[in-house]
Amino acid sequence: MGRRREPRVQEDREELDERVLDIKRVAKVIQGGRRFAFRTVVIVGDNQGMVGVGVGKARQVPDAVRKGTERARRTMTKVSLAGTTIPHPVVARYGGAEVMLRPASPGTGVIAGGAVRAVVEAAGIKDILTKSKGSSNMLNVARATLLGLKQLKDADEVAKARGKEMRDVLPFWMRRRGKEG
Repeated sequence: MGRRREPRVQEDREELDERVLDIKRVAKVIQGGRRFAFRTVVIVGDNQGMVGVGVGKARQVPDAVRKGTERARRTMTKVSLAGTTIPHPVVARYGGAEVMLRPASPGTGVIAGGAVRAVVEAAGIKDILTKSKGSSNMLNVARATLLGLKQLKDADEVAKARGKEMRDVLPFWMRRRGKEG
């Protein structure tokens, strides 16, 4: 008998929320006909303000998912949060997709569908109102949502830029309770 294999030691990586958003079969036309492959869109987030979108293409679905996950992990970006929601409303476009994101008071929940819901939940946002217009292409909607989240500014950043106090730029429900994000 050969040597016993040691169990693989996995890296102690923080637990990330990985979601396969879309799997599409794509074709490349070559001289002898068509070559089929799969394109996957994967969302990765830590549920605490970091989120990324990745696209993977391969001849087999598992390989495409793995590539998409790796790219999403590499492109993760920080999102500004105000408690369980976003600090201010924002509209973003990517390709033909347009996404509107609005803060919501605590207890509202995630009012979103499809790609927007996946990106927002992976980012760790618990209360938000959204609207998706234009193209319903999953990849473009996910990227538009990510662009919108990247546009968000923190309350203290905005307060400094305007020369005001932090409580003057907070949403009304946070002012009422005296919370600061």
